[in-house]
Amino acid sequence: MLLVKSPLRISFVGGGTDLPAFYRQERGAVISSTIDKFVYVAIHPTPMTRRFVIKHRSIESADAIDATDATEHPYLRAALQDVAVDAAGLDISVMSDLPGRTGLGGSSSFTVALLKGLNALGGRSLSRHELAEAACRLEIERLGEPIGKQDQYAAALGGLNVFHFNPDGTVTAEPVFLHFEQRARLEACSLLFYTGITRGAAEVLREQQQKTGERMDVYRRMAAAVSPFRDALLAGDVRAMADMLHAAWADKQQLGVSVSSPAIDELYEAARRAGAWGGKLLGAGRGGCLYLLAPPELHAQIAAAIGGVAARHQLGDFNRADVRFVQSGAAIVFNDRRR
Repeated sequence: MLLVKSPLRISFVGGGTDLPAFYRQERGAVISSTIDKFVYVAIHPTPMTRRFVIKHRSIESADAIDATDATEHPYLRAALQDVAVDAAGLDISVMSDLPGRTGLGGSSSFTVALLKGLNALGGRSLSRHELAEAACRLEIERLGEPIGKQDQYAAALGGLNVFHFNPDGTVTAEPVFLHFEQRARLEACSLLFYTGITRGAAEVLREQQQKTGERMDVYRRMAAAVSPFRDALLAGDVRAMADMLHAAWADKQQLGVSVSSPAIDELYEAARRAGAWGGKLLGAGRGGCLYLLAPPELHAQIAAAIGGVAARHQLGDFNRADVRFVQSGAAIVFNDRRR
């Protein structure tokens, strides 16, 4: 059996400029960090059963994975068709530390983990950049998802990075190395809340790409914010980072799509009134996780304030998630086939 884990990520500023509608015209940029929340994929060959059993939100079983209806999960089907695996049958289980559709790059993290595991099963080892590109090809080219490339690279490489998205489709990664005291300060000021509102990113991103030409000035500001944010991060100026997150959230709401909602707006404003310096909704918008920066001594007050808003809006799955920033990318944590 192989067990692979791949990290989720927090994207600070620049999100949206990793979409081809922008970076094919001008270079995009994103700064993000992986966190200590993971997607896990367990792959177990089952030669005696000669069937493919897939356990994700439901349990599916098929005699052959070549059939287009072999699994309802398109990512699994495409990966199994693309990666040659010498196995008569497989049992694949998918687990995650956080729910899907939270704006933390979970779909791409899953794709990266799955491709890493299937290639390892076939005796192949991909570099981190090769793994990221393989995930991009599967999601964007084969499956036609209207997404960018930041999540695949974040999951494959891990750590805190500035990613540049070049007009020729290539991606350049620049690691950002923090002193442990700066990292500890950032973690101490960070708050992450799952709003309990789930959404599919595809609809938001398709509309966003269609209107990119009308909002090029906003995208340019978003890309240009990456370098100042990195500088503030390296200087340990968390308050300046929070101000930039607040500005980035305001910019995102000008993209011509509905990225927020009355409930999300009320959650964010309640957090600000309770003392949060700034923050943003993570991912494409309309739901998922809310990331905030605030003085540590006010965290309990902020949590209580937005918890009250969540209760009024009957967000039953609303919850706080403790978060730490990690350096590790996708990794095989168990492989008994090496013995």
